[in-house]
Amino acid sequence: MDGQPLRVVLVDDHEMVRTGLKAMLSRFTGQVQVVGEAGDAATARQVIATLNPDIVLADVRLGGQSGLDLCRELVRDAPGRRVVLLTVYDDEQYLFQAMQAGAAGYLLKRIDGPELVEHLLRAYAGTIVIDAGLAARAGASAARLQAGEFWPGARLGLTQRESEVLSLMVAGASNRAIAAELVVGEETVKSHVRGIYRKLDVADRAAAVATALREGLYR
Repeated sequence: MDGQPLRVVLVDDHEMVRTGLKAMLSRFTGQVQVVGEAGDAATARQVIATLNPDIVLADVRLGGQSGLDLCRELVRDAPGRRVVLLTVYDDEQYLFQAMQAGAAGYLLKRIDGPELVEHLLRAYAGTIVIDAGLAARAGASAARLQAGEFWPGARLGLTQRESEVLSLMVAGASNRAIAAELVVGEETVKSHVRGIYRKLDVADRAAAVATALREGLYR
């Protein structure tokens, strides 16, 4: 950077998030500078091609599009491109997919300004940056899988919690009943259910249950 601030392009389908990130990073103009933004993958490609930023900071989901696919394309078309994913998805499987896509980092939106700036600078310097809590969980999961301690659905990409939710779905429990059983909020259950649908490539509850039974996940 030769003493110049890191040039960043923001890619997020929520304008409010982009506005918040710009406000957060505006306190660190000596280290980072937001030079462009985009709300979808197509616009992002154009902005990035024009500005050639040092870092692309993108969400995992861009409306109906995939930030992971965008990351994969950007890295493929410009080897060495630094793409850091910033998301609400606290999910080991998304992390694994991000690393496979060539991301330079995977951070969660609960991050504060100084920590985000530090991670962006480290990513630009060549370090893979990952949310500490998620990295620890992913390491523990990998160790369990390596040791042969599988939970139902692990081979299909389900997290242990998603496996628990799916088992209750197979048993016929509603989202409200699942929330009560696992002592979590119903919105949390809905989030897990969406993750299950995505990973099993199904559109509804019946198809998810059918897939679980066909794959012999629960006996």
